[in-house]
Amino acid sequence: MTGTSQRLGRAFFASSAHLSRSPAPCGAGGQLKPEYDAVIIGAGKIPPDPDGLFHAKSLLLASLVAFVAGLLRSLHPLACCSSKLQSQAKVEDPRARTVLPEAVPVASPRSFKLKIQDDDLFLQKHGLKVYLRNPYSFTPILEEGIQGKPPRSLLLGTDMAETQKQIAQFSQKDAQAFPKYEMFMNRLASAIDPLLDSSPVDTTAFQHSSLHQRLRAFFTLKPLLQAGLILGSQLPQYYQVITGPITKVLDEWFESEPLKATLATDAVIGAMTSPHTPGSGYVLLHHVMGGLEGKKGAWGYVEGGMGALSHAIARAAEAHGANIFTEKPVDKVQVNSNGRVQGVVLQDGTEVRSKLVLSNASPQITFLKLAPQEQLPEEFIKKISQLDTQSPVTKINVAVDKLPNFLAAPNATSGLPLPHHQCSIHLNCEDTQILHQAFEDASKGIPSHRPMIELCIPSSLDPTLAPPGCHVVSLFTQYTPYALTGGKVWDEQERNAYADRVFDSIEAYAPGFKKSVIGRDILTPPDLESVFGLPGGNIFHGAMSLDQLYFARPLSSHSNYRSPVPGLYLCGSGAHPGGGVMGAAGRNAAQVAFEDFKSM
Repeated sequence: MTGTSQRLGRAFFASSAHLSRSPAPCGAGGQLKPEYDAVIIGAGKIPPDPDGLFHAKSLLLASLVAFVAGLLRSLHPLACCSSKLQSQAKVEDPRARTVLPEAVPVASPRSFKLKIQDDDLFLQKHGLKVYLRNPYSFTPILEEGIQGKPPRSLLLGTDMAETQKQIAQFSQKDAQAFPKYEMFMNRLASAIDPLLDSSPVDTTAFQHSSLHQRLRAFFTLKPLLQAGLILGSQLPQYYQVITGPITKVLDEWFESEPLKATLATDAVIGAMTSPHTPGSGYVLLHHVMGGLEGKKGAWGYVEGGMGALSHAIARAAEAHGANIFTEKPVDKVQVNSNGRVQGVVLQDGTEVRSKLVLSNASPQITFLKLAPQEQLPEEFIKKISQLDTQSPVTKINVAVDKLPNFLAAPNATSGLPLPHHQCSIHLNCEDTQILHQAFEDASKGIPSHRPMIELCIPSSLDPTLAPPGCHVVSLFTQYTPYALTGGKVWDEQERNAYADRVFDSIEAYAPGFKKSVIGRDILTPPDLESVFGLPGGNIFHGAMSLDQLYFARPLSSHSNYRSPVPGLYLCGSGAHPGGGVMGAAGRNAAQVAFEDFKSM
């Protein structure tokens, strides 16, 4: 190693005191040193040990670790807690697991999809094992069977012929259109994908910077130009997909409501928006991007739960000489007399010096809780405090003593999982109007009367999560407002009343579900905020709306990962490109930080 690579030798990871009220269950990784080149905070509850980066790639890896770890926690509020709660059935605590929107490019609750390259991290070498899901989506229909047949259902997978056969139950026209729709969306995803791997266009550099900085900023236009070339003459059509409501987009392709509603769930997952909301089309696209094990669009379950992904990434960091301290909560970011970062102060008063601080915490926690307020412009603080962090999500983790038995797809006599059990199972999703009405309820401060439910059973593929015959069920539900109307609060009574409503809905599709429940854990938006440090309970650290994306994330004046405090960077879901298990924000932020480090 030479030059800057030699100088960038030590980094320290710590969690923020504002992210969790309870200490992480992990032990310390080595001896805490008084000074490091880089400190990465807000990593949350991830396995023990990063401390010490040896070269540029280590910093990129380190910040990626911090980003993914916190992202998993936020993306699926229950992703990264490595402790286990034992239910009566002694199944793994679903809080340590996430199934991202179908796994995740953006993420929601379900299984998992990575954007980061295995070549960068060699995660399989460090213990990562993934169960790919195929089929990946199952929507049972709440209807009476005809002539003794069970109700219909829609099962989507990678076998296009079989998927078309499933869609043809509802519309032959839609079955013929679906392959073209997939090609259309995949082309858009391939054009947008490079934008996620690079910093947004630095608009401020064009106005107030030196000639050298302006020329450097000019090259940030390259991914945008490449996207335009890929989309070509169809650019206006794709623009409508990104900016329009998903119902308008889907109405142009399909006529059957079960198919449109199933696809629309990815456009509203984790968002306080309706399928009729402009811009919801982009959120669906965000879920289309990414892949797993070299397969585009693939989703999967991580063996051992999503926390196992964090462990694998941490071990990859350790292999590069890093140490992670999760039991060293950070109280504040410290600056010197020139207003530049000089390290952090831990909750116990210990000062840790560093040239760089990268925060994987949300923008609100980073700038309103950790950063010195006197060093931040008043207007900046105001805008950060005004960010949209509304969340419709209530997460319910359930332990059951048998598989759900759906009327539309009865269980095997053996009791073993069938293909549809491994899917994201969409309930109350037969019609986009049902989704819209659920949103309308929440917009009035009322939990949805008929909530949108995504039900996942990761133990259907991963036998390590529960003993034989028992299963863990992850329920990602919406819409639930952060603040209830009529002076009500989310106390135990309200939590249980809502969970009972969700269970009643599941019971209608799968009779006997309620009797199979051994235990449940309910996390409303305020719970997600207080337990996991998610502002407003938002799993993305802020809404994924068009006004808070790309060069407007988190703010148009600071979308390049830098902050008003020199040496302080944002590397989590609150930065571009937003939520999702992809590591892009961490890698992008690390590249920016490293470039700055070279000039120190």
